[in-house]
Amino acid sequence: KDLKFNNLIKLKKISFKYDRNNFEVIKSLDFEIKKGSSVAIIGKTGSGKTTLLDIIMGLLIPLEGNLEVDNHKITDQNVKNWQNKISHVPQETFLFDNSIKNNIIFNFENEKIDLIKIIEAAKLAEIHDFIETLPDKYETIVGEDGVFLSGGQRQRIGIARALFKNREILTLDEATNALDTLTEKRILNNLSKKNITIIQITHKI
Repeated sequence: KDLKFNNLIKLKKISFKYDRNNFEVIKSLDFEIKKGSSVAIIGKTGSGKTTLLDIIMGLLIPLEGNLEVDNHKITDQNVKNWQNKISHVPQETFLFDNSIKNNIIFNFENEKIDLIKIIEAAKLAEIHDFIETLPDKYETIVGEDGVFLSGGQRQRIGIARALFKNREILTLDEATNALDTLTEKRILNNLSKKNITIIQITHKI
């Protein structure tokens, strides 16, 4: 079913627990995110941050309560449409043994790809300048799971991949924890200039 996101993501009286636990990770939570806003979900390890984000992304179904987008309940009939509006950057970015370019586009049909769009995403992720120092630049092979790159470089390629998709919502699950503070601030500043909704999980105040 078609689904528009023009105004508000709303969690209404959300509760959730995992089958193996007898306690609720999230209990009767009301929470709203306005379109175009930037939201940080902050808390200690095990406090339910990723669980909350997974509910927002439609990956987990709450025990009680509803996830609504512009007053439309997310159901089995429209959840795929909802997820197609989201680009997600996990804490650990998966890279395959191929070029930086292909790891950003996640696609091997190179003749259809606009290099300018790839470079734009890389610049927003503060990885373009590093790529330009490499002999093969965007054709550089990263190795199995990015073994030839640092953790921060892998994370920035993951952010560039998400931005390349150019979707309405960007979710970041501790996706900048391997970066120095200055680089992290630059990326977040770049993202704030885009007309997208950003939901970020972090343990850093």
